[in-house]
Amino acid sequence: MKKTHLLNIALSQLIASLGHGDAIVIGDAGLPVPPGVPLIDLALTRGIPGLMETLETILTEMQVEQHVLASELALQNPLMAHAIAELKLPGSMTMTHAEFKRCSCSARAIVRTGECTPYANIILIAGVVF
Repeated sequence: MKKTHLLNIALSQLIASLGHGDAIVIGDAGLPVPPGVPLIDLALTRGIPGLMETLETILTEMQVEQHVLASELALQNPLMAHAIAELKLPGSMTMTHAEFKRCSCSARAIVRTGECTPYANIILIAGVVF
């Protein structure tokens, strides 16, 4: 049995397979998944699991060197923007939601949550532990 917080097999395998600079997307229930990008669907019902619970759990195993948010998040969903800022993730970058969706095409995978608030999506860029 694993000793860390993350129990989901698909997420554990994804994180273990990441190399420096690889990206994963954690998205809300409405974020489109581009053709060819693997989907890890965690959504059970509206709001479960939420983006923050999913992000915090992934961060227990993933080394992150940069993160990307849609610029619309701060205006349309300030509570979520504040909660993410409180995590003090490295390398903050913003882009429009349209650009965010284009960037998700090159992600190693998209993790779909049950989050149902506007622009609640984040791209995590893998770092190295050495």
